[in-house]
Order: sequence, then structure tokens, then C-alpha cells
Amino acid sequence: MNQEVVDVPATRSWREIPQPVKPRAMSRGGRWRRARHGVRIAALAALGVGLIWGGWSLVGALGRHPQHVPAVARAVPVRHFELKTSAGGVLDARWLERTLALPRAAALVELDLERLRTRLLEEGQVITAKVARQFPDRLKVNITERVPVARIRVEFSGVPRDLLVAPDGHVFQGTGFEPGLLATLPWLSGLALLPDGAGFRPITGMAPVAQLLTDAQFSAMHLYQGWQSVSLARLAIDRELEVTTKNGTVIVFNATGDFFVQLATLDYLLDRLAQTPATRARIDLTLGRNVPVMPQAPAVVAEGPAGGATSSPVGLPLIFSVSPISQSKN
Repeated sequence: MNQEVVDVPATRSWREIPQPVKPRAMSRGGRWRRARHGVRIAALAALGVGLIWGGWSLVGALGRHPQHVPAVARAVPVRHFELKTSAGGVLDARWLERTLALPRAAALVELDLERLRTRLLEEGQVITAKVARQFPDRLKVNITERVPVARIRVEFSGVPRDLLVAPDGHVFQGTGFEPGLLATLPWLSGLALLPDGAGFRPITGMAPVAQLLTDAQFSAMHLYQGWQSVSLARLAIDRELEVTTKNGTVIVFNATGDFFVQLATLDYLLDRLAQTPATRARIDLTLGRNVPVMPQAPAVVAEGPAGGATSSPVGLPLIFSVSPISQSKN
């Protein structure tokens, strides 16, 4: 029996029905209202930008040409000090007020900014300084500070005074640092300070000293904490630095060598020496893998910049041959 196949067309959607109706066109009045609205928004935006730019220009012009400030504003005294310093800086707004020492009724517009900047730079702790007015009554100061890496003891009229030394060799009084932090800084010895006005000239050859101290703090803090002083006496001629520890051990570093390798070698040798009766020694790291070590008898080390006491050696010098594996320790 034959069956006829009926092909039923698919159901059509109303979306497929042609819709020849055109959308209603906007009238002339609607177009005019929309244009006026756009012009109004653009005018308000331009006015806002103009006001901001004008205010910024006015403030800048008054800062550069304070003589144009109205007479009423000239009588406004400085009421606020704003200080921004570099990372690690310790100076604050109270230090700024004391250093500038402005008269109580000093008007902001009458200040000599270049003179104030020079006064700030006279402080050895300050590297750079920028001074600006912010009307009506604020003085803004941006500075960068020196960070100490060592201490030095000098005498003024027979009175000892401790000063700080920055990585660039500048010697300064130091204000605002925690006493506990300063107590961890090693002393410098074996050098002569040259006067320069009310202070001293920068210490020459401080770059390797600062690098050694920085590397020691980074990779061998347990060794750095036991250092008492660093001598620069043999730096200029022999390119050597002598570090004296708090127990009197003297360590000679090669100032032109890799300090990380020398510190790793030192750590290895101190572990070896801990097994000997001697608690003090002279360790010479300037000869590479062959390190002479002279053990010495115990001695009491005096506190202060001198760094150590002398005693007669015990036994003969020991020669340690350090392998590259030992050198790479830490």
C-alpha cells in the first residue's frame, strides 16, 4: 500500500513578515532642542576646564611673581609647614620649622624661597631641597636625605662628638635617627678629616666601604652585627679594608674583589675557627683561595672607635685552602 508523504511547511515567525512602515522622523523643533542641549553641555565642560586652568595658572603666577599678590593677601602669615622627604628619611615638620627659624608673623608672599633652600642645604643630612608657596598660608618643602652607613668620633675643643658618614662620604650631625639604629653602625678609623667651613670635607674612597657594609647587611647580617670598626688606613695604597670585630678579630678584605665571595669565605672560616681554642684571629681574605689565619689569645676589646686590643699570637699561622664550594656558601 502506497503512503503519500505530506511536506508540511515550517511555521513562520512574525519577525519574517515584511514591515514597510518607516520610523517617524524627528521634527525640526526636536532637532533644534537636541542641538541646544549638546551646545550647553559643551559650554559647561569648557567653562569647567577654563576655571581649573585659570586657577592653576593664577596660583603658579603668584608663586613666580609674588609682587602681583593683592595687598590684603600680603599680610597672611605662614601657618602650616608641609614636608615630604625621601624613602627612609627621618626629618619632620618640627625639624623644618626649627631649621628655617621664620619670624612668627612672616608673610608667605614675602619669603625668599632661594634663601630658605640654601639654609636647608646647609644641613649635611639634606641632599636636595625644593621650596614652594601654597596660598594662602602653607609652605611646602620636598627634600632627599642622606642615610648613614658608619660613625666617626671627632673632637671639638677637646670634647668628643660622634658624627655620621653617608655612602658618598659626607660627614653630618644626624637628626631624628633612632639611637638603637646608630648603635649598630661600625666606626671608621685610619683616616684624617679635613675641615671645610663649619664642617668637614667628604671622606674620599667611601664607595668600597659602603659597598662592603651594604653587602654584609644583605648577605651576612650575623657577621655584620659583630663588626666594631672599619679601617681605611690601607685603602689608598694597598686597596685593602680592615674590619675589627667586637671580640678583637681582624679581617682584611680586598677592596677591589667580590665582597659576596669574601663574606662567604669568612663565614666558612669562622665556623672552622670555632673549633679551636683561640677566640681571636687575623684573617686575610686578599689572597683568594689561600687564606692565612693567625690565631691569637683572648683579649678584652675596648668600646669605641678604636675597635680592638692587641695580644701576642699563639702558635703559627694557619693556611686554609678554600674550595669554590666553600666560597659559594650563603
